[in-house]
Amino acid sequence: MKKFTFSFLTLFFVSLAVLANSTADTIIGEWISQEKDGKIIIYKQGDQYHGKISWGKTPGRKDGKNPDEKLRGRELLGAVILKNFKFTGSAWENGTIYDPNSGKTYDCILKIKDGNKTLDIRGFVGISMFGRTSTWSRS
Repeated sequence: MKKFTFSFLTLFFVSLAVLANSTADTIIGEWISQEKDGKIIIYKQGDQYHGKISWGKTPGRKDGKNPDEKLRGRELLGAVILKNFKFTGSAWENGTIYDPNSGKTYDCILKIKDGNKTLDIRGFVGISMFGRTSTWSRS
Protein backbone atom coordinates (compact mmCIF):
# COMPACT_ATOMS: atom_id res chain seq x y z
CA MET A 1 0.00 0.00 0.00
CA LYS A 2 2.88 2.36 0.80
CA LYS A 3 4.38 1.75 -2.65
CA PHE A 4 1.06 2.55 -4.31
CA THR A 5 0.62 5.75 -2.31
CA PHE A 6 4.19 6.86 -3.04
CA SER A 7 3.79 6.07 -6.75
CA PHE A 8 0.45 7.89 -6.91
CA LEU A 9 1.82 11.00 -5.19
CA THR A 10 4.90 11.02 -7.41
CA LEU A 11 2.75 10.75 -10.54
CA PHE A 12 0.44 13.48 -9.26
CA PHE A 13 3.25 15.98 -8.62
CA VAL A 14 4.98 15.20 -11.91
CA SER A 15 1.68 15.77 -13.73
CA LEU A 16 1.24 19.12 -11.98
CA ALA A 17 4.75 20.20 -12.97
CA VAL A 18 4.19 19.23 -16.61
CA LEU A 19 0.83 21.01 -16.69
CA ALA A 20 2.28 24.19 -15.16
CA ASN A 21 5.16 24.20 -17.66
CA SER A 22 2.86 23.71 -20.65
CA THR A 23 0.66 26.58 -19.42
CA ALA A 24 3.72 28.79 -19.06
CA ASP A 25 4.80 28.01 -22.62
CA THR A 26 1.48 29.07 -24.19
CA ILE A 27 3.01 32.51 -24.67
CA ILE A 28 5.66 31.12 -27.04
CA GLY A 29 5.11 32.01 -30.68
CA GLU A 30 4.73 34.95 -33.01
CA TRP A 31 2.54 37.93 -32.11
CA ILE A 32 1.52 40.98 -34.16
CA SER A 33 1.46 44.38 -32.49
CA GLN A 34 -1.77 46.28 -31.84
CA GLU A 35 -0.88 48.76 -34.61
CA LYS A 36 -0.12 45.86 -36.99
CA ASP A 37 3.25 47.42 -37.77
CA GLY A 38 5.47 44.71 -36.29
CA LYS A 39 5.72 41.06 -35.32
CA ILE A 40 7.47 39.76 -32.24
CA ILE A 41 8.60 36.19 -31.60
CA ILE A 42 8.38 35.20 -27.94
CA TYR A 43 10.74 32.40 -26.94
CA LYS A 44 11.98 30.70 -23.81
CA GLN A 45 15.58 30.79 -22.64
CA GLY A 46 16.18 28.82 -19.46
CA ASP A 47 13.24 29.65 -17.20
CA GLN A 48 12.71 33.13 -18.66
CA TYR A 49 10.77 34.41 -21.65
CA HIS A 50 12.01 36.99 -24.14
CA GLY A 51 10.73 38.52 -27.36
CA LYS A 52 12.46 39.88 -30.45
CA ILE A 53 11.24 41.73 -33.50
CA SER A 54 10.79 39.33 -36.43
CA TRP A 55 9.12 41.68 -38.93
CA GLY A 56 8.47 45.39 -39.30
CA LYS A 57 6.48 47.50 -41.72
CA THR A 58 9.54 49.62 -42.45
CA PRO A 59 12.41 47.26 -43.32
CA GLY A 60 15.87 48.51 -42.44
CA ARG A 61 14.58 50.85 -39.73
CA LYS A 62 17.31 51.76 -37.27
CA ASP A 63 17.09 52.01 -33.48
CA GLY A 64 17.69 55.77 -33.65
CA LYS A 65 16.20 56.67 -30.26
CA ASN A 66 18.13 54.10 -28.24
CA PRO A 67 19.70 55.75 -25.17
CA ASP A 68 22.88 53.75 -25.87
CA GLU A 69 24.59 55.64 -28.71
CA LYS A 70 26.36 52.45 -29.85
CA LEU A 71 23.01 50.79 -30.59
CA ARG A 72 21.42 53.64 -32.56
CA GLY A 73 22.78 52.30 -35.84
CA ARG A 74 21.47 48.75 -35.39
CA GLU A 75 18.46 47.53 -37.34
CA LEU A 76 15.37 46.88 -35.26
CA LEU A 77 14.79 43.55 -36.98
CA GLY A 78 16.09 40.97 -34.51
CA ALA A 79 16.23 43.41 -31.58
CA VAL A 80 15.15 41.86 -28.27
CA ILE A 81 12.42 44.12 -26.84
CA LEU A 82 10.92 41.79 -24.21
CA LYS A 83 13.35 40.59 -21.55
CA ASN A 84 13.47 38.41 -18.44
CA PHE A 85 9.82 37.44 -17.91
CA LYS A 86 8.95 34.67 -15.46
CA PHE A 87 5.65 32.82 -15.37
CA THR A 88 3.84 33.35 -12.04
CA GLY A 89 0.85 31.09 -12.58
CA SER A 90 -1.45 33.51 -14.38
CA ALA A 91 0.90 36.06 -15.96
CA TRP A 92 4.49 36.61 -17.05
CA GLU A 93 6.01 39.21 -14.73
CA ASN A 94 9.20 40.91 -13.60
CA GLY A 95 10.28 41.62 -17.16
CA THR A 96 10.84 44.73 -19.23
CA ILE A 97 9.69 46.01 -22.61
CA TYR A 98 11.75 48.32 -24.79
CA ASP A 99 9.80 50.81 -26.91
CA PRO A 100 11.88 51.56 -30.01
CA ASN A 101 9.59 54.49 -30.88
CA SER A 102 10.63 56.39 -27.73
CA GLY A 103 13.87 54.66 -26.79
CA LYS A 104 12.50 53.96 -23.31
CA THR A 105 12.34 50.73 -21.33
CA TYR A 106 9.41 49.98 -19.03
CA ASP A 107 8.56 47.37 -16.42
CA CYS A 108 6.01 45.04 -17.93
CA ILE A 109 3.44 42.32 -17.26
CA LEU A 110 2.15 39.97 -19.97
CA LYS A 111 -1.22 38.18 -19.82
CA ILE A 112 -2.83 35.79 -22.30
CA LYS A 113 -6.51 36.42 -23.06
CA ASP A 114 -9.31 35.12 -25.30
CA GLY A 115 -8.29 31.47 -25.30
CA ASN A 116 -4.64 32.15 -26.18
CA LYS A 117 -5.54 34.44 -29.10
CA THR A 118 -4.50 37.78 -27.61
CA LEU A 119 -1.73 39.03 -25.35
CA ASP A 120 -2.14 42.05 -23.09
CA ILE A 121 1.12 43.92 -22.57
CA ARG A 122 1.05 46.31 -19.61
CA GLY A 123 4.01 48.67 -19.61
CA PHE A 124 4.54 50.90 -16.59
CA VAL A 125 6.96 52.84 -14.43
CA GLY A 126 6.88 52.01 -10.73
CA ILE A 127 3.48 50.36 -10.24
CA SER A 128 1.28 48.82 -12.90
CA MET A 129 -1.68 51.04 -12.01
CA PHE A 130 0.13 53.91 -13.74
CA GLY A 131 0.75 52.34 -17.11
CA ARG A 132 -0.63 51.57 -20.52
CA THR A 133 -1.90 48.32 -22.00
CA SER A 134 -1.45 47.25 -25.60
CA THR A 135 -3.09 44.12 -27.00
CA TRP A 136 -1.23 41.94 -29.48
CA SER A 137 -2.75 39.05 -31.42
CA ARG A 138 -1.37 35.74 -32.60
CA SER A 139 0.20 35.97 -36.00
